[in-house]
Amino acid sequence: MGGEYEFITLTHTDDGRAILTLNRPPLNVMHIPMIEEINRALAELRSDATVNVLLIRGAGRCFSAGVDVADHRPERIERMLRVVHEKFEHLAALEIPTVSAIHGATLGGGLELAAFTDVTLAAANATLGQPEIKLGVFPPLAVAYFPRLIGWKRAADIILTGRTLTAEEAQQMGLVNAVFPEEEFSDRVDAFVRTLAGYSRPVLMATKRALREAAGRSLFDGLEEAERIYMRDVMSTEDAVEGLTAFMEKRPPRWKNR
Repeated sequence: MGGEYEFITLTHTDDGRAILTLNRPPLNVMHIPMIEEINRALAELRSDATVNVLLIRGAGRCFSAGVDVADHRPERIERMLRVVHEKFEHLAALEIPTVSAIHGATLGGGLELAAFTDVTLAAANATLGQPEIKLGVFPPLAVAYFPRLIGWKRAADIILTGRTLTAEEAQQMGLVNAVFPEEEFSDRVDAFVRTLAGYSRPVLMATKRALREAAGRSLFDGLEEAERIYMRDVMSTEDAVEGLTAFMEKRPPRWKNR
């Protein structure tokens, strides 16, 4: 499948992993044609029942230094915003878990993309930031999403100053889940994604749905919704019965749906 694209690759593994790699050297700057390819890939994955987890990563020196500055000009901005908006709509609509693995420069639209995945894993050499304010603009997704993700004060700090964060600072703020040494990064990411890929697909999807539906509700409203999804979408599957039975029988589960 990687041959279908010019600026990204999309590969599938036998154990249920899809890997979307940003591949526009040297800095994986995302211009409109590249974002359109990402949208096509995400649309394809939305209807792919063989995938348990999506990993998004960058080839070469870094994850992504952001969206092409040339596409912010007045004659291109409307189209650019539209395709970027579509990218996040596709990503939000994916029912499977999404993971980003960032290294090197992860800036502007690159950071927005990485932060919007369910889990963000960073190499120790990652540098993160939203430098748009320095160019006289602002990052729309970060403005809308970061206050929900990390709180108003921290979002304002990052977006209004345009400063660059280390991976460790980003983890402390809640933009990053974990930071790994550079020499271990690939193996640690691979192990994490393989673990998710090894679980029951319908249970992964129901769990992600429950997390989303419960978010933003009061505690007990969220709990009631999570309980509804648990009964309707989890306990109706063979995999739930198999997982519980395997635990009691002290053996690995044999999932029906992976």
